[in-house]
Amino acid sequence: MKLQIAGIVDDSIVDGDGCRLTVFVQGCAHRCPGCQNPETQPMEGGRTIDTTAILQQMAENPILSGITFSGGEPFLQPAPLASLARAVHQRGLDVWSYSGFTLEELAKRAEKDKATRALLNELDVLVDGPYEEEQRDLTLHFRGSRNQRVIDMKKTRKAGRIVLLYTD
Repeated sequence: MKLQIAGIVDDSIVDGDGCRLTVFVQGCAHRCPGCQNPETQPMEGGRTIDTTAILQQMAENPILSGITFSGGEPFLQPAPLASLARAVHQRGLDVWSYSGFTLEELAKRAEKDKATRALLNELDVLVDGPYEEEQRDLTLHFRGSRNQRVIDMKKTRKAGRIVLLYTD
């Protein structure tokens, strides 16, 4: 499947637990003031890549523990990311995603959009919520502002309630 991306970072240690391949998708309507990746906001731009090329890049790096979808807004391209996430899981690796939407907002979208539902079902961890500059805190694990949550999606699905991975 095709995906519009702004770029890929190999060997990231700041976008989730372990060593990760981070895919920065192109396009975001949130436009959070102070965004760390403002170049990913325009819907046009970046480059088109086939998800098989991303899988190949992952296969060439034996120290990766997983993949992270960042942006831009990953949930604007849920179908190719869900497919990519399934393939990553088949390789025994985990999947994280950042989103400017909250889990509650994504769950509402998933009621009508099967691609959003599929991506949510493939995630191991979701970092949700918009970046809020007035709540910026550089001491937080894997997030930039206090309103954002690092959600253990496996436990959340099992428990039927939101389970946070980090509570600092």
